[in-house]
Amino acid sequence: MTHASLTIIRREHRALSAMLRTISLLLAEHKRRSTLPDFDALHAMLFYVDEFHEKLHHPKESRLLFPSLRGHDASTDAVLDRLERDHARGDQSIRDLEHELVGFQMMSDTDQCDARREKFETSMRQYVDRCLEHMHIEETEVLPLAEKALTAHDWAALDAAFLANRDAFAGFEADEVYRPLFRKILGSLRISGVGSALEALAGAAQPKYSSEQ
Repeated sequence: MTHASLTIIRREHRALSAMLRTISLLLAEHKRRSTLPDFDALHAMLFYVDEFHEKLHHPKESRLLFPSLRGHDASTDAVLDRLERDHARGDQSIRDLEHELVGFQMMSDTDQCDARREKFETSMRQYVDRCLEHMHIEETEVLPLAEKALTAHDWAALDAAFLANRDAFAGFEADEVYRPLFRKILGSLRISGVGSALEALAGAAQPKYSSEQ
């Protein structure tokens, strides 16, 4: 039996993977060209990650999915502990990235530009690696166990929670308030001319679980 929440979780993972891959592609291409990135587009993309994944997707996993799997065995509990730690530090990680991006932008016309760029790009790579590894663990260990262990009551609560999500990059019609955000991101990528990034964000690329892929 296919559960709506499982489908949505996987689609949202794919959307986040595509967004992170897009950011990485954009940064790499601008560095190759020795040009500055579109800072407004990067701010919009980080805001998307914060709003739809750090503040919406992860809390629902922590509140509804993970507790229903605890006590299955010690190994599972250890995995869930690790994933919970990832969720707990997510807010601070995204705040740090946003601050470093502001620093890069504000100092981009000074002799600190290269150092600020390197600091932001290094932090971004580390964040991408953590997120992709986190999703890999969920996809290969947590979700398969959920399919075997959750009750009908568990699935009803999960399905109701995740069906309320409206992530346009996961294939849903966005709430009106977020439509300008999605239009801005897509419009910025079309202008950038980085076709592979636009393809990734459109969902044509399968999720990657390593920033090197």
